[in-house]
Amino acid sequence: MTSAEATVLAYWQACEARDWETFGGLLADDVVYHMPQTRERIVGRETFLRFNQEYPDGWHLTVTRAVGSGRRAATWITCAYQGAQLAATSFFDLDEAGLVREVTEFWPEPYEPPPGREHLAERY
Repeated sequence: MTSAEATVLAYWQACEARDWETFGGLLADDVVYHMPQTRERIVGRETFLRFNQEYPDGWHLTVTRAVGSGRRAATWITCAYQGAQLAATSFFDLDEAGLVREVTEFWPEPYEPPPGREHLAERY
């Protein structure tokens, strides 16, 4: 079994390459993908593969950070799409065989900070 960090890095590499055979090989049969912001859940390897294969094309992923310990890992990615840079945070749980069993993913929307802390924070 490879490390959780190596597994999620391979997951994102296969996703970026649209290498769906490799991507699918990293997923448990009963994988569950959670999107808390939209309250959606996708269950099963075939359904999750189809979700990714049918997603509108034109995006590119870059892994900013990946950490893992035991059978858990987390990533921070940036998705370039239609001129925008979108950040996402993903939490992974692997099964006993080292396959991705569960993914919970957050795609936060950027927003303007509240007034009154300009003297404390630098904008980028």
